[in-house]
Amino acid sequence: MSQNVKLSTLLVLNTLDQDPILSFLEWDADDVEVQAECAAHLIRAAETRGLSGNLLPQYLLHVFTHEANLVSETMERTGLPPGSSLRQAFYQDIERLYPLLTQPTSSFLGAPLLDHYEPTQNVYDKSEDFLLPWIEAAQSPIDYAEALLTYYARYGYGELAGHVVFHWDDKANKIRGIAHFERTQMKNLIGYEHQKEQLLQNTRAFVQGKPANHVLLVGARGTGKSSAVKALVSEYEESGLRLVQVTKEQLRKLPEIMTALRNYAGRKFILFLDDISFEDSDAEFKAVKSAIEGGVSSCPPNVRLYATSNRRHLVHETWRDREQEELYRDDSINETISLSDRFGLVIHYHTPDQDEYLAIIDHMLSQKGIHLSPEELRIAGLRWEMTHSGRSGRTAQQFVAHYLGIH
Repeated sequence: MSQNVKLSTLLVLNTLDQDPILSFLEWDADDVEVQAECAAHLIRAAETRGLSGNLLPQYLLHVFTHEANLVSETMERTGLPPGSSLRQAFYQDIERLYPLLTQPTSSFLGAPLLDHYEPTQNVYDKSEDFLLPWIEAAQSPIDYAEALLTYYARYGYGELAGHVVFHWDDKANKIRGIAHFERTQMKNLIGYEHQKEQLLQNTRAFVQGKPANHVLLVGARGTGKSSAVKALVSEYEESGLRLVQVTKEQLRKLPEIMTALRNYAGRKFILFLDDISFEDSDAEFKAVKSAIEGGVSSCPPNVRLYATSNRRHLVHETWRDREQEELYRDDSINETISLSDRFGLVIHYHTPDQDEYLAIIDHMLSQKGIHLSPEELRIAGLRWEMTHSGRSGRTAQQFVAHYLGIH
């Protein structure tokens, strides 16, 4: 039966013929040595990727979700479902592969242990978790194909499906997923309710395809500006929102980054510029200005820039700037504010007052099951504040870590 499944006959999944595990389909499938070699590759894949159960169908499913194919690439690039002809070609390929997707692995490769394999460590994959019930309920090749199309529409493929936060890889000229991202929930950020609501409203409009602004969060250090941006991922990841961290050194590459992200029309990307400031002569300063507004290539509709800074205008200002002759001072001021003005939404974060600061500590301790009396909280929290860098959410978090460590 395996000899009837020829990868060379596939129309849109034809890159599978380059897969070492599936190579037995193109050769003598009854050759014991070929079967053993493919089984060894399959076991290695199961151990490195945490695959379990009936390994050949599980491996193919992993390939469908983690490797690009013409259908997943087209859907992601256009943000649209596949056209009727491409859909029919996809149906046909899945039908040809259906024996591999439904029958025991041992019927192709021998080795019954491959039918119920248990890896040393299972790897939890939220996106595949979403797909498995659809696959198990499939009654036909078309059902299986439609399950994959639903998955591509919701999550994409590859690293884009497996991660929600990325960085820009300069060497590869592409985004790379960040595996260990510490998630933050907006509800756990205490205070700044008006600021959080402004941020949520703008981002909600963005993921819904409505007009939305680039955002500048500005204010005192340690007030939770960065945490608020990171919390947006948990709020809107199911709506296709992704976060891409960009360093100051990479800002000159913003046109390249935006061009790359334009090809993922099915997702919405926040380019996150964290804790930035410039001299107005910096090349990066001009690069950001051009990327937001004024460049030859416009900002893609699926990309917005969110920046945090301790400086209102993002630029280092001196008294000399203010004391210039009137003839040049206006030019200098205009240049200074020219970048911050390009952010349509500017959200200000003030230093928390004493009550807000203590409320943050109280909330963090309560999450750990610790409840101090108001007097205990006030004495301990203010003593910590006076010996550290003032009141802020960061200072409160450091106090909580210290308190938990000694009690």
